[in-house]
Amino acid sequence: MGGPDSLRVGNPTEKPLIGIIGGIASGKSTVEAEFGKLGCAVIDADAIVHELLNEDRVRDELVQRFGPEILDTGGQVDRKRLASVVFADTERLTALNTVIHPRVLQRTGQLIAQYNADRHTKAIVLDMPLLIEVGWADRCDRVVFVKCDRKRRVERARRKGLMDDREIEIRENSQISLDTKAGWADSIVDNNSDFSTLVRQIKEIFSDVAK
Repeated sequence: MGGPDSLRVGNPTEKPLIGIIGGIASGKSTVEAEFGKLGCAVIDADAIVHELLNEDRVRDELVQRFGPEILDTGGQVDRKRLASVVFADTERLTALNTVIHPRVLQRTGQLIAQYNADRHTKAIVLDMPLLIEVGWADRCDRVVFVKCDRKRRVERARRKGLMDDREIEIRENSQISLDTKAGWADSIVDNNSDFSTLVRQIKEIFSDVAK
């Protein structure tokens, strides 16, 4: 692992690649949406995972590994049930990643190529929870950490019905620490203030990256 001061491989194509990292419910989606308004294409790894879980082949492989209890009444993968099975068990989480990650990275590469060929795209924003762990932070021209107090994140996650405090803790314990993520960042966006302040920070980063 390197960090913001290490030599990055960089995005080998002409569009700047901006990696977004941060804690659960820190506001990464809001940051991405604002970058999108500025002309960036957004690649959301979580959305790719959602699409993959609807594929018969992926579903069948997950059922074979984790059992039919991960399915809902309609026979589709229930993400909450799957999460409850894998996030408290390191071996099961590794098994899930073995199935999902190669497919996510492949699709991400395809989308990057697609957006690089689009003359209207000014930059590409990549939201990948394990951006650092899988080595993709080194490919980014800029890594942005979205900073948000834990209390705010827990309240936001609960309000949206995503997960409770304990679930957030379990999931974040399966990743590298937030301090380590912040240490990797080239830029830090503080999402503890008002929306206009957040937007101003994003515009400053964009004007510096997409010159």
